Amino acid sequence: MFVIRNYVTTGGTVACALAIGYLMQNGPAAQPDGQDLREAMVHPARQGTMISGLEGIVLTSATPGDPADQGARTEIAPRNTPTQPLPRVDCSLRAHATAAENATARLTLKAPCNPGKSVELHHSGMTFSAKTDDRGWLDVTIPVLSEYAIFLISFEDQRGTVATTHVPDLANYDRVALQWSGKTDLQLHALEFGASYGDAGHVWSNSPSSGSGKVVHFGQVGAKNVEIYSIPRVGNVATGTVALSVEAEVTPQNCGQDLSVQSLELLEDRGLQSRELSVTLPACDSDQDFLVLNNLFEDLTIAAK
Repeated sequence: MFVIRNYVTTGGTVACALAIGYLMQNGPAAQPDGQDLREAMVHPARQGTMISGLEGIVLTSATPGDPADQGARTEIAPRNTPTQPLPRVDCSLRAHATAAENATARLTLKAPCNPGKSVELHHSGMTFSAKTDDRGWLDVTIPVLSEYAIFLISFEDQRGTVATTHVPDLANYDRVALQWSGKTDLQLHALEFGASYGDAGHVWSNSPSSGSGKVVHFGQVGAKNVEIYSIPRVGNVATGTVALSVEAEVTPQNCGQDLSVQSLELLEDRGLQSRELSVTLPACDSDQDFLVLNNLFEDLTIAAK
């Protein structure tokens, strides 16, 4: 059984609400510089607006060693001689967003004091987890859900930053996203223009790039995940209907449990729409390996233009 709740929002409203909520929750210490934020909101078309986070300082010291040569003339520094501190470590967060091809944004993050750490990325109601590398860097290209894209980046230690950019070609794409949390593995499948499973027009995150559209996956196992399907509205050789479905793998770890998912749809002549769905996975003794949901998304219609 499942229960669906409908919500209709706009990309800008969701993004700004996230930004305001984040800053109010974390207080003045987590807020970016006011002038930078005003510039990001008032002039969102300026690509690459960058807002730094907080700075931390780590000081270390070294203790002089004692001379070891017996019989040699030595001079020993007084015990109250001050030690020499090492250079300060700059822990500033720096995020940068630029528009990329196919209505995406390339987001780069430098967090030198957060190497190998989980980070959450928020954009227009979409949230997923990622992990910085051993330098504290992250580089990811994200299909956007709003033309004036705002990205909120937050770590578990409550440090965060913001980046914005303008993506003018978003109007050329239809886009849907499926997001969830936990250990359940969900897959978004698109059957383009009458294709069947396994055909060239069967598009999902592990399929080769052989269809008109593309599915990408972001997230970490056991954390927040999202899959996004994008297809251009113009320039397609084929036209017709794209059937969308969702598959949930049933495992001993999730069988019989409730699963909450959310869909986000950005279609022609509509604002950003979202729906929440609560699903009860098959019982552990059902011998069912997958649960298929065919009614979470509307079929897409791609017309010649």
